[in-house]
Amino acid sequence: MELMKFRLPELPYEYEDLEPVISAEIMQLHHLKHHQGYVNNLNDALKKMDISFSSQEVTSLISLAPALRFNGGGHINHSLFWEMLSPEKANGGVPPQKALLRALEARWGNFDNFLKSFIEFAAPIQGSGWAWLALCPKTKNLTLQQTANQDPLEGTTGLVPLLGVDVWEHAYYLQYKNVRMDYLKAITKVFNWKYVESRYINFLDQSN
Repeated sequence: MELMKFRLPELPYEYEDLEPVISAEIMQLHHLKHHQGYVNNLNDALKKMDISFSSQEVTSLISLAPALRFNGGGHINHSLFWEMLSPEKANGGVPPQKALLRALEARWGNFDNFLKSFIEFAAPIQGSGWAWLALCPKTKNLTLQQTANQDPLEGTTGLVPLLGVDVWEHAYYLQYKNVRMDYLKAITKVFNWKYVESRYINFLDQSN
């Protein structure tokens, strides 16, 4: 059984387009080094899995689980992350206008309160991981959730990721040093709310 080979997705903008919020240097390193590394390691693990399937080596298959979770999650998370950002000149940071805005207001009172809550939730996450605005598929309620390392949100919790922020130091350290709060406040200016709201609406439409 030949398993799929994954590829690094192209960014929907140029490396420098998120400046001054995120520098071109960070974007290039994050995309070409870190994300490419997850893709390479994921494909390597899948190749080993293919060999293990062919030889019916169950122990070898089990041993590959951590690599698949980490590198597969890294690929999933970053593929979403690039789409969840947009240059300010392309309406990055402009709040949602329709159903998602109403849902955020119902949960947090207003949009500014949501942003404040999201930043305060993400700032103290220990070690490396992600902060998410998530949708519960059963209740349709919005919630904040964190995942450790590169754990993919939906695959490990069942929650649907709407908006995610990478709080690994490689996402901001070259520019913001160890002041994660400054990075989190700044990155709200390039959130792609049009894309985030489309994910929210598409899920609701598919679940009806």
